[in-house]
Amino acid sequence: MVYWGAYKNYSALPLRLALGIVFIMHGAQKVFGAFGGPGLEGTAQFIGSLGFPAPIFFGYLLAFVELIGGLAILLGFFARYAAMLIAVDMLIAFLLVHVKNGFFMSTGGYEFVFTLFFASIALVLIGSQKYSLDKLLFKKDF
Repeated sequence: MVYWGAYKNYSALPLRLALGIVFIMHGAQKVFGAFGGPGLEGTAQFIGSLGFPAPIFFGYLLAFVELIGGLAILLGFFARYAAMLIAVDMLIAFLLVHVKNGFFMSTGGYEFVFTLFFASIALVLIGSQKYSLDKLLFKKDF
Protein backbone atom coordinates (compact mmCIF):
# COMPACT_ATOMS: atom_id res chain seq x y z
CA MET A 1 0.00 0.00 0.00
CA VAL A 2 1.25 3.48 -0.88
CA TYR A 3 1.56 6.04 1.89
CA TRP A 4 0.52 9.20 0.06
CA GLY A 5 1.66 11.47 2.87
CA ALA A 6 5.23 10.79 1.79
CA TYR A 7 4.59 12.87 -1.34
CA LYS A 8 2.93 15.91 0.24
CA ASN A 9 6.10 18.01 0.00
CA TYR A 10 6.09 17.55 -3.77
CA SER A 11 2.51 18.71 -4.35
CA ALA A 12 3.46 22.27 -5.27
CA LEU A 13 5.81 21.26 -8.08
CA PRO A 14 3.21 20.36 -10.74
CA LEU A 15 1.11 23.34 -9.68
CA ARG A 16 4.11 25.67 -9.97
CA LEU A 17 5.05 24.26 -13.38
CA ALA A 18 1.56 24.71 -14.83
CA LEU A 19 0.87 28.11 -13.30
CA GLY A 20 4.36 29.42 -14.00
CA ILE A 21 4.31 28.43 -17.67
CA VAL A 22 0.82 29.87 -18.22
CA PHE A 23 1.80 33.24 -16.78
CA ILE A 24 5.21 33.39 -18.46
CA MET A 25 3.44 32.88 -21.79
CA HIS A 26 0.72 35.46 -21.04
CA GLY A 27 3.31 37.87 -19.69
CA ALA A 28 5.42 37.44 -22.83
CA GLN A 29 2.38 38.39 -24.90
CA LYS A 30 1.83 41.52 -22.83
CA VAL A 31 5.47 42.60 -22.49
CA PHE A 32 7.06 41.57 -25.79
CA GLY A 33 4.07 41.12 -28.09
CA ALA A 34 5.07 37.46 -28.44
CA PHE A 35 2.64 34.80 -29.66
CA GLY A 36 0.32 37.39 -31.19
CA GLY A 37 0.05 39.40 -27.98
CA PRO A 38 -0.51 43.15 -27.73
CA GLY A 39 2.86 44.17 -26.29
CA LEU A 40 3.20 46.86 -23.64
CA GLU A 41 1.47 49.60 -25.63
CA GLY A 42 -1.51 47.41 -26.48
CA THR A 43 -1.79 46.20 -22.90
CA ALA A 44 -1.80 49.80 -21.65
CA GLN A 45 -4.49 50.69 -24.20
CA PHE A 46 -6.64 47.77 -23.06
CA ILE A 47 -6.24 48.76 -19.40
CA GLY A 48 -7.25 52.30 -20.36
CA SER A 49 -10.36 50.97 -22.11
CA LEU A 50 -11.41 49.42 -18.78
CA GLY A 51 -11.37 52.87 -17.18
CA PHE A 52 -8.24 52.47 -15.08
CA PRO A 53 -6.48 55.71 -14.18
CA ALA A 54 -2.83 55.83 -15.26
CA PRO A 55 -3.27 53.06 -17.86
CA ILE A 56 0.40 53.05 -18.84
CA PHE A 57 1.44 52.41 -15.23
CA PHE A 58 -1.21 49.72 -14.62
CA GLY A 59 -0.70 48.15 -18.05
CA TYR A 60 3.02 47.79 -17.44
CA LEU A 61 2.36 46.56 -13.90
CA LEU A 62 -0.04 43.91 -15.17
CA ALA A 63 2.36 42.77 -17.89
CA PHE A 64 5.36 42.46 -15.60
CA VAL A 65 3.39 40.84 -12.76
CA GLU A 66 2.41 38.11 -15.19
CA LEU A 67 5.86 37.67 -16.75
CA ILE A 68 8.05 38.00 -13.66
CA GLY A 69 5.43 36.46 -11.37
CA GLY A 70 5.16 33.46 -13.67
CA LEU A 71 8.94 33.05 -13.66
CA ALA A 72 9.07 33.38 -9.86
CA ILE A 73 6.33 30.76 -9.47
CA LEU A 74 8.03 28.39 -11.90
CA LEU A 75 11.36 28.67 -10.07
CA GLY A 76 9.82 28.73 -6.60
CA PHE A 77 11.43 32.08 -5.80
CA PHE A 78 9.22 34.09 -3.42
CA ALA A 79 6.44 32.02 -4.97
CA ARG A 80 3.84 32.83 -2.32
CA TYR A 81 4.19 36.56 -2.98
CA ALA A 82 4.14 36.06 -6.74
CA ALA A 83 1.06 33.84 -6.46
CA MET A 84 -0.65 36.48 -4.33
CA LEU A 85 -0.03 39.12 -7.02
CA ILE A 86 -1.27 36.74 -9.71
CA ALA A 87 -4.41 36.03 -7.65
CA VAL A 88 -5.13 39.78 -7.47
CA ASP A 89 -4.53 40.01 -11.23
CA MET A 90 -7.05 37.20 -11.83
CA LEU A 91 -9.60 38.68 -9.44
CA ILE A 92 -9.49 41.98 -11.34
CA ALA A 93 -9.74 40.13 -14.68
CA PHE A 94 -12.72 38.20 -13.32
CA LEU A 95 -14.57 41.29 -12.11
CA LEU A 96 -13.81 43.71 -14.93
CA VAL A 97 -13.58 41.52 -18.01
CA HIS A 98 -14.97 37.99 -17.72
CA VAL A 99 -17.85 37.77 -15.24
CA LYS A 100 -20.32 39.49 -17.59
CA ASN A 101 -19.70 36.78 -20.20
CA GLY A 102 -20.82 33.87 -18.03
CA PHE A 103 -18.84 30.82 -17.03
CA PHE A 104 -17.54 29.21 -20.21
CA MET A 105 -14.27 30.25 -21.80
CA SER A 106 -15.72 29.73 -25.29
CA THR A 107 -17.92 32.83 -24.73
CA GLY A 108 -15.17 34.89 -23.06
CA GLY A 109 -16.34 33.77 -19.63
CA TYR A 110 -14.46 33.32 -16.40
CA GLU A 111 -13.78 29.55 -16.49
CA PHE A 112 -10.01 29.88 -17.03
CA VAL A 113 -9.59 32.96 -14.83
CA PHE A 114 -11.53 31.19 -12.05
CA THR A 115 -9.20 28.18 -12.27
CA LEU A 116 -6.05 30.31 -12.29
CA PHE A 117 -7.28 32.36 -9.33
CA PHE A 118 -7.83 29.30 -7.15
CA ALA A 119 -4.60 27.62 -8.30
CA SER A 120 -2.79 30.80 -7.23
CA ILE A 121 -4.55 30.78 -3.86
CA ALA A 122 -3.56 27.13 -3.38
CA LEU A 123 0.07 28.06 -4.02
CA VAL A 124 -0.15 30.94 -1.54
CA LEU A 125 -1.37 28.44 1.07
CA ILE A 126 1.11 25.61 0.45
CA GLY A 127 4.20 27.56 -0.61
CA SER A 128 6.80 26.46 -3.12
CA GLN A 129 7.89 23.34 -1.18
CA LYS A 130 10.65 21.06 -2.54
CA TYR A 131 12.68 21.77 -5.65
CA SER A 132 12.42 25.52 -5.31
CA LEU A 133 14.89 28.37 -5.08
CA ASP A 134 13.26 29.37 -1.78
CA LYS A 135 14.26 26.04 -0.23
CA LEU A 136 17.68 26.04 -1.87
CA LEU A 137 18.62 29.60 -0.93
CA PHE A 138 16.70 30.23 2.28
CA LYS A 139 15.74 26.77 3.57
CA LYS A 140 12.09 27.90 3.82
CA ASP A 141 9.12 29.04 1.75
CA PHE A 142 8.40 32.67 1.05
